[in-house]
Amino acid sequence: MTTPPDFGGTEIEEGRQEEFGIAPEERQPGPDELTAEPHEDNEAHAPGEICARCGRAIQPGDEVRRRADGRWIHQVCP
Repeated sequence: MTTPPDFGGTEIEEGRQEEFGIAPEERQPGPDELTAEPHEDNEAHAPGEICARCGRAIQPGDEVRRRADGRWIHQVCP
């Protein structure tokens, strides 16, 4: 007779039900989990920073983005 090991269990199989031929459970994401739903505000804000393109200060409410080198620029410089 074979006995199952004392380690592992269902926590190892969590999230892998489809691999075992089991239909996944429907659940709601928790408050700290990321969701694909649109957020109210996904714009970047950097008030007080200096625009790397035009040299002007970035004001609150300006639409900005961060370049690959880490500097901030306006979406459309004024």
